[in-house]
Order: sequence, then structure tokens, then C-alpha cells
Amino acid sequence: MIAKDFDRSLTTFLLSFIKITLLFVLIITVISILGIETSSFIAIFASAGVAIGMALSGTLQNFAGGVLILLIKPYKVGDYIEFGQHKGHVKEIQIFNTVISAYNNDLIIVPNGGLATGTIKNYTADPYRRVEWKVAISYGDNVDKARQVILDIIHADKRVLLKQDNTIDNQADEEKTATATQSQDGEEKTSLWQRIFHRHKARAQQWAASQAEEIRKKLPKKDFTPIVAVDELADSAVVLVVRAWTVNANYWGVFYDINEKIYNQLPKNGLHFPFPQMDVHINPKDNA
Repeated sequence: MIAKDFDRSLTTFLLSFIKITLLFVLIITVISILGIETSSFIAIFASAGVAIGMALSGTLQNFAGGVLILLIKPYKVGDYIEFGQHKGHVKEIQIFNTVISAYNNDLIIVPNGGLATGTIKNYTADPYRRVEWKVAISYGDNVDKARQVILDIIHADKRVLLKQDNTIDNQADEEKTATATQSQDGEEKTSLWQRIFHRHKARAQQWAASQAEEIRKKLPKKDFTPIVAVDELADSAVVLVVRAWTVNANYWGVFYDINEKIYNQLPKNGLHFPFPQMDVHINPKDNA
């Protein structure tokens, strides 16, 4: 799966690079066919390249940024990222730019140089994401009751993770097993060398998977337990912070659905959403 996503990111970049390289080779080949001395043209192209490189230093920086992005992989095609004021899914990683598709389907073209050296927030790098709400209740309302009502809403939603969830890991294991089964079924149709290669490849993959499993066991497990706590004693309200975990694909659905249920359920249980208010005291004027 990782290799597949990497290939998608690499494809558009390589196509752009190969297109420019082939164009240069085509020009040199045509000049050579016409019987014109190519060494002088190569020298001219080299000198022009230096001049153009100095003039287009930003463009070269974007090219180097694209290479760094593919090597370091801070994001890949399909990831949801935030850079500056821009948010969206990565649609293409080109030779000089990255194309981002915003939530309203606008295409945003961002130079690779800035992405390689700037701060990027990748929302889909981890399969799990924490959802957070801020809920304000009136002073005098029972905080414990509000906590229990909100936790009941969260526990009733099956998309919310209440403990360590291995669904994603199991799904990946099933895909690996299916791939291995397909490879075994096709061994009869392959040559001896191909079968030897596939067997060594399968052993290497099993070894890598076992090493990854050992590393994963040593890493601290995320605590997916939902929490409701008093976050702030504001001027007109007691602000509760609510935190729960879900898989990335369910983030917005969980956020909006539970947001609406909190709004509907708290008043039914005698809890109130306060309005900002200000007490004004007027001192009576002294009688003259």
C-alpha cells in the first residue's frame, strides 16, 4: 500500500522531468541529423543554462524542493495537508509545483520550494485523529451530569474509538495475505527464475513485517479513552473540553453529528447554554 501511494506521487514528477529531458535530447538529435556541429550548440546550451539558472533560481529551488518532497515524503498524493492559509487533498506532485484540491474543489498550485522548506500540517499521516469540541454550560449547572450526558452520546457512536483499535492493521494484513495467495496461485505459470525471485521477495517482506511488528509493540499505545473536562471558567460560562478519537475518514462525520447531538441533548437534561451577559450597576446621583 505504501509503495502504491509513493508511485502515485512519483509518477507526475517523473513524467514532467522526462518530458523536458526528451525535448532537449530531441533538439540535439535533430541538429545532429541536419549535419550541424553539436559540440558548439552544447556549449551554447550550457552557457544559456547557467544564465537561465541564475535568472530562474526560484524555479530551480522548486525543482530541488520537488526532489526533497519525494525523498523525505512529508506528504504524498491523496493526503490532506495544510500549508499557510491553504488546505486540501494533494492531487499531483509535479516537477515544480504541487497541486492541491480544496474542499470546494478549487485547485491550488503551490511551489515545491516553499513546501519543502515551510511548515506543513499533514492531517492524514496518522490513521487516527482526535476530535475536539468546546461546550459552554451555565454557572450552577451540574458538571458531572453534563459530562455523563456527553459521554453517553460519544459511547453510542460506533465510529468513536474507545480502546486500541486494530481494524486498520488487520485490513492491511488481509491485503498482504490476499497478495501472497495470488502470488502462489500464479507460480505455476511463471518461470523458475521468477519463482525464485518471488520466494526471496516474500521472505524479505515477511522479515520486514516482523521487524515492523516488533517496533510497533515497543511503541507506546495511544489512549483512545474519551474525556470531558472543565477547560475554562469564563465570564458567563463554564467551558468544557470534549475529546474523542476516530479514524481519519470519519473525522468530519463524527464532529458534526456529535456536535448536533450535544446541542439537542443537553437542554433535555436540564443543562443550559448561556448567553454572554453584562451586569450594569447605576449609582444614584446625590441629591443636591
